[in-house]
Amino acid sequence: MLIKKIIGILSALAFVLAAGLTTAEAAEIQWFGQSALKITTPGGKVIVIDPFITKNPKTPKDLKDLKKLGKVDLVMITHGHGDHIGDSVAIAKMNGAKIVLNADMGRTFATNGWTSMKQLVRINKSGPVKPIGDGITITMVRAEHSSEVVYKDSGGKMSMEPGGEPAGYIIKLEDGYTIYHAGDTGVFGDMKFIAEFYKPDVAFLPIGGWFTMDPAHAAYAVKTLLKTKTVVPFHYGTFGLLKGTPEQFKAALGNFKTNVVVMTPGETRTFK
Repeated sequence: MLIKKIIGILSALAFVLAAGLTTAEAAEIQWFGQSALKITTPGGKVIVIDPFITKNPKTPKDLKDLKKLGKVDLVMITHGHGDHIGDSVAIAKMNGAKIVLNADMGRTFATNGWTSMKQLVRINKSGPVKPIGDGITITMVRAEHSSEVVYKDSGGKMSMEPGGEPAGYIIKLEDGYTIYHAGDTGVFGDMKFIAEFYKPDVAFLPIGGWFTMDPAHAAYAVKTLLKTKTVVPFHYGTFGLLKGTPEQFKAALGNFKTNVVVMTPGETRTFK
């Protein structure tokens, strides 16, 4: 009888310990300025989105060494502009990581020999994929913007090739926490669909204006369409035309109840 009790206690203890070992940690997100994010998931996977780092005027100098990113499992690109492609190819090559991007831009990357087709995860909107395991789901969603890939060819001449359509991403992590990276976008009515269908816990939204939403448009999107409980403004102040500020964004939100998280370039925050 005593032996059975001991076995029962040991079994219960083992269960508790196992549960503790598998309890998910919160997601950590680092912002480098513009739209560049590094997401460390509860399961320890590392995803970088629009990694405009080495040439980003807002990225702290000590973070411009790409080796400081550590091991990267996945790179994601919202559209073809240089301040979003950024260091994507270099990071992918350093880590053997795959690159998620729209199908047309992927063809441009492969045709120019920047990376092999095998290293690309070429997708389009509304088709969920799990490129780094079953625990994390990536879905491409609409963005209201433009996209082309401009680069110097072998002769030093500026060339332009198709960048496909711009996009945002929904990233659902191992613990169910859901991130909406809007990419570069204006307001569009399907943000209501994004809110209702994907139910993001946090939205990273551009507020700089000129090429994207300004603070007033971003606030309208939050108040009437997304209604996300946490919002992080980004894509502002990097260049002279991006004049929108977090203070203007907060003012435009008025009394609408949402948690506005203002980050500084290089900062890492926990989201849960």
